[in-house]
Amino acid sequence: MKFFSDIRLLILAVWLGAAVFFIGVAQSAFAVLPQRELAGAVVNRNLSILNYGGIAIASLLILTSLVATANIGKFWLWVERFLLLALGAACAVGQFVIGFWLASVRNQIGKPIDEVAVDDPLRIQFNMLHEYSVWVLFAGMIAALIAFFIISNRRFGAAKAEKADVYDFSNEFKV
Repeated sequence: MKFFSDIRLLILAVWLGAAVFFIGVAQSAFAVLPQRELAGAVVNRNLSILNYGGIAIASLLILTSLVATANIGKFWLWVERFLLLALGAACAVGQFVIGFWLASVRNQIGKPIDEVAVDDPLRIQFNMLHEYSVWVLFAGMIAALIAFFIISNRRFGAAKAEKADVYDFSNEFKV
């Protein structure tokens, strides 16, 4: 069962690594590419891949959390499932709600964002939606990180049957 858990951890770690790498790609794209619209297109494409991957990975890990759960504490198992659901929901909201609104606002503007006045209502709405997108991705990353630690600290085997008295210090201080 430990091997199965390690595979699940690897899958979650790959998504977390991709999410962290995405942050660097986004900053680099805006620093290197000559037009911010091109950088936005690169970031949008990579964010779509990250969001679809997050939805797929969260779904897969929730389904695999139903396998061989006899020796696992039920509380932590449900916390793990909730966090994976939060990861999938964050990716889905980021892709299908906020991403749709951002595309809609971009289409309404009809020209590069940088050419729109800062106090224009569409520019304000675009900036607000961008902030929501950042926070939703960050929430998904935090949920994935906590789920990663819950899965990695899981105990397997018959450890529950051999509970030792944690307050028995008689063997600790023998001369």
